[in-house]
Amino acid sequence: MIDAATTLLADWIAQNPVAGMAIGIFVLALAAWISNVIARRYILRVVSEIVIRTEFTWDDVLLKHQVFRRLAYVVPALVIHFGLPWIPGLSDALQELGEGVTAAVMILVVVVSINAVLTAANEIYAQNPDAKSRPIKGYLQVVTIFVYIVGGILVISQLMNRSPVVFLSGIGAVTAIILLIFRDTILSLVASIQLSTNDMVRLGDWIEMPRFGADGDVIDIALHTVTVQNWDKTITTIPTHSLISESFKNWRGMSESGGRRIKRAIHLDIGSIRFLTEDETQHFGRWELLTEYIDGKVRELTAQHTADNVPSELIPNLRRLTNVGTFRAYVVAYLKRHAKLHDGMTLMVRQLQPTPSGLPLEVYVFSKDTNWIAYEDLQSDLFDHFLSVLPQFGLRVFQEPTGADLRTLSDVRAKPGPATGSGVDLPHPISDRPMADAPPPATDVVP
Repeated sequence: MIDAATTLLADWIAQNPVAGMAIGIFVLALAAWISNVIARRYILRVVSEIVIRTEFTWDDVLLKHQVFRRLAYVVPALVIHFGLPWIPGLSDALQELGEGVTAAVMILVVVVSINAVLTAANEIYAQNPDAKSRPIKGYLQVVTIFVYIVGGILVISQLMNRSPVVFLSGIGAVTAIILLIFRDTILSLVASIQLSTNDMVRLGDWIEMPRFGADGDVIDIALHTVTVQNWDKTITTIPTHSLISESFKNWRGMSESGGRRIKRAIHLDIGSIRFLTEDETQHFGRWELLTEYIDGKVRELTAQHTADNVPSELIPNLRRLTNVGTFRAYVVAYLKRHAKLHDGMTLMVRQLQPTPSGLPLEVYVFSKDTNWIAYEDLQSDLFDHFLSVLPQFGLRVFQEPTGADLRTLSDVRAKPGPATGSGVDLPHPISDRPMADAPPPATDVVP
């Protein structure tokens, strides 16, 4: 019965070749659709359930990046590829074309699946503690480019029915063009190797590169670009090879050292610098932070004056305590006792070169907390205190005259004087200045 039906169908197809070919194509397309449904709805579902139930995490990442779903497209392509010879009446040219197209589709599916596998591999590797210091995303992108190039050559060879060796042999003739096209890729690959080998940049590093406007955390290191999220939440992309050819600042050393530098100066009015009086010396000697300094200095100066036998009335020949030196000693003692400053790093208070803006007194210390907000709070607290205690030493902070100062001076000059009625007697800038030995207003405040 079956043999008779087969013979009858073969005779009908021989008499109607076009209809037979159309039926064959329809049956093959239907078989491909059914195989696609089975692969995606049933086989893929079973694979997904197995992956979810396993204890491994890498297969979950492969499932997340749809590696198995992409491979499922190979099934209908295989059905068509091996079903084309069974279509009656199909010419050799059409069969060859169909097989070439389906083979090219399968190659593309495999290439896309490999790309998904590489992306998943990067995510799996990111779970490694060494991922920040040794990122592999750039290397994987190089492999991806290579896979796409090989896949493109194979697809073209299948569509043109030529051996891939023919295309590979022609690459040598266009090497210069290839080097020109992939110039940035080659430079970026070399730069990625150097960055990784020398551990110059890691994910999470705070870097500064003013030329590109970058000042923030590194959030991605790829083959061609390094992505930086700036502190204002904008994104800056830097060519990877620029990190090798140009200079940039990496703040990782500061973060790993456990200390962040505070370097700020107070500009003192030079006109307020003077010697301390005996009363002031005794007054500051009662301050807990200055007792040791005052006692030591008094003993040192007394011993020197005795040894040199210098008359006490010859003030220019004597070494004496100054208000600026005493204030500097106070700042040093205050910093040494501060619990939030790093005692294992440099702690220094120094005078810089005097300028038209006064005498800079620079504080150079390191905070224990490298967090930006905590660091700025500590820095502000320190200088709040120093600026507040400064008048206790008879010192003034230098400040440029403001519009309010000029208006006040103009108003004072405009008021009639008590004697002449033409104006007030303004203090002379030199003759009416307090003597150098005049003490500041008496105070018993001890910080």
